[in-house]
Amino acid sequence: MPLTTTSRRRTAALTATLALALGGALAAATPAAADKPHGGHCARQAKIAVPGAELQEVACLADLTTAGTVASGHTNPNDWAGLHAAGTTNPSGVPGIQVDGYFPDTSTTNANNGWKHDSQFVIRIPDDWNGGLVISGAPGVRGQYANDFIIGDWVLAKGYAFASTDKGNTGVAFYDDGSAPGGSIAEWHSRVTQLTIATKRVVKQVYAAAPQRTYLFGISNGGYLARWQLENRPDLYDGGLDWEGTLFRADGPNLLTYLPTAIRNYPAYAATGDQAAHDAIIGAGFAAGSEFLWPFHETVYWDLTQRIYREELDPTFDGALKAGIPFCASGTPSCDADYDYAARPAAVKQAVASVQLTGAIGKPMLTVQGTLDTLLPPATDADVYDRLVDDAGSGALHRYYRVEDGTHTDGLYAAYPDRLRPLLPCARAAFDDLTAWVEDGVPPPADGLRPRPVVGDLVNTCEL
Repeated sequence: MPLTTTSRRRTAALTATLALALGGALAAATPAAADKPHGGHCARQAKIAVPGAELQEVACLADLTTAGTVASGHTNPNDWAGLHAAGTTNPSGVPGIQVDGYFPDTSTTNANNGWKHDSQFVIRIPDDWNGGLVISGAPGVRGQYANDFIIGDWVLAKGYAFASTDKGNTGVAFYDDGSAPGGSIAEWHSRVTQLTIATKRVVKQVYAAAPQRTYLFGISNGGYLARWQLENRPDLYDGGLDWEGTLFRADGPNLLTYLPTAIRNYPAYAATGDQAAHDAIIGAGFAAGSEFLWPFHETVYWDLTQRIYREELDPTFDGALKAGIPFCASGTPSCDADYDYAARPAAVKQAVASVQLTGAIGKPMLTVQGTLDTLLPPATDADVYDRLVDDAGSGALHRYYRVEDGTHTDGLYAAYPDRLRPLLPCARAAFDDLTAWVEDGVPPPADGLRPRPVVGDLVNTCEL
């Protein structure tokens, strides 16, 4: 039946009322810009809940790089001191979200943030995200911020989310966490895996999408972890950059097979130039031409590294002592200068076997190491690992670049600018080659030695 004029008016009024009501309901259901993925500065930070974390602190920062986080107190420069050459230029001005926190743990060696709690992590998510994620473990026995300057700043400026862990134990007594021999190192594996899985979830909470690509990027022990993860958890990653990673092998070589030779023979060489002592150190795997670096490494690295890793893997060697006797002379009871890995009980080799690498990587990886590395010499480390990868049938997934005059710590470059070359720019160049390989199918440069350039900015550039 046709509507009357009055009926039409009532219908029109009802329609208008419904439209207003519906519009209000739609407006209420539509998220504000700050609640939308890519909705603005630090959008959706309130949604962050790090899976498995015992504690988390979320901050919205104007700059996630060290140019901003040093001033805001969201990094610890002591964690990354000495890892880069003076004059290194870094990007800055990357706004976004930072999450600090820790996973449940019973050890308390990490004092960062005043927490005195291990398994600390940092997660950074830039406002302008490129869809990728970079995961790293701290080098040496440093804290979770150790990679902030050398890796974090650079990948964040490219748009990657970035996360790093203290590996579950820190400091020179990292071995003293109550675990069995090898257990502290084994914890490094699980903490990187744990952080990777958790960070993928956090990124999805913020952007409503999981990372399209996930990469590992680590130096020294962090490089070891890149190797280990790609051997044992390749399902979590798309590729990795191994920057002078540590090698553990039950049958050798490993730190405990060559460091004692250097520690035992260096005093005689330093005192008189004893040729036999010199030849013994070279014979242990240290590069000819690295002699000018031996005094620093004997004072800073060799003795300490031998004692704390030996305590982790072979605590019975020195009985009730904790990590032996610093700088003891050969012949002193329980002196690490006289440590003989080959003569130690089978249980020691089993401890090393529990954390050893096999070379069976399951995703693409690039390795960068300096020819003058005097803590992890190529002859006892990356050269050996490259052969392991080939023997495991994974050679097509691996490239190995030996950088002439590079050493383990770029901070030494300022003291020897005519003899050394920083590795950081080469590691960054290799990471770009890795992502081009994974994402665009561009083959990386062939393996081999990369000679020192005659001219150019060695601190900030590198051609592989």
